Amino acid sequence: MPTLGTMGNPRDGRLWVRWLAIGVVVACLAVAFVNLGRWQLDRLQQRRDSNGTVVAHESAPVADWTTVFTHPLTDADQWQRVTATGTFDPNHSFVLRYRSANGTTGWQIVTPLRTAAGNVLVSRGFAARPTDQDFPATAPAPPAGEVSLVGYVRRNEQGDSDALTPVNGSMRLINSDAVAPVVGYPLANGYIDAISLTPAATDGLVPVEPPELSEGNHFSYALQWFAFAGIAAFGLVVLVRSDLRDRRRAEAEAAPAMPAGQPAADSTVTAPAAQSGQAAARIEAVRAEALRLEAARRAPDVEH
Repeated sequence: MPTLGTMGNPRDGRLWVRWLAIGVVVACLAVAFVNLGRWQLDRLQQRRDSNGTVVAHESAPVADWTTVFTHPLTDADQWQRVTATGTFDPNHSFVLRYRSANGTTGWQIVTPLRTAAGNVLVSRGFAARPTDQDFPATAPAPPAGEVSLVGYVRRNEQGDSDALTPVNGSMRLINSDAVAPVVGYPLANGYIDAISLTPAATDGLVPVEPPELSEGNHFSYALQWFAFAGIAAFGLVVLVRSDLRDRRRAEAEAAPAMPAGQPAADSTVTAPAAQSGQAAARIEAVRAEALRLEAARRAPDVEH
């Protein structure tokens, strides 16, 4: 491989520029691939933490909702089971559009529950959307009278204000802080995903289940990104070796053919030497011819 001190050949200079340019691109790609792999590992750890939270909370006893909804809820609070007793607000039910459950797209119905200890949003359940049907324009009425429910603790969802704020009785994300100004009274931070109601509801809604307790494909995706980084680096090495091999082949083809066993001579030395020898031979021939002519001229004088 040429070094910085042997870059006088223009071809070598072009190779170095080529290698440096491609090396910068490969380095950027490798850094990006490694970061993507680390991101997948972070996602895997988050999934494991979430699974641990679900398992721990599902095995815990059911608590009164007021003992949990005492602060802004986070992921660590989710999927605890709580109970609440009160009456649904019949004037404020909302259709939560573009929801999914068990691989099915549909909607949820959200209604505030008014209790003696405060007010809390409740997702009453999920309904699958038929392929030939639009989302309902209005939500079905909630059960009348006092009800008792058991449900999962959920934190507020986050997103654009257009998705959070109810418009004409529908929204796309549940956020009690965005719903409170619409209903006109305070709501606890977060909401409850209803598991069961007493008395039982007749609206056909089904409870929303906790997420599947699996790690997903995050680990295999991380390995793929790390492999891509290694492939990029290996490709750079292969490219440099290929360029060097092509250069050596071109130099070998450009060299003059020599008889077998005879070392190649340096043309910059042998050419002047050959020319000097030819000149000396011509001078010697001229001198010999002059001596011969002089001897012939003197021969008659000697005979007389």
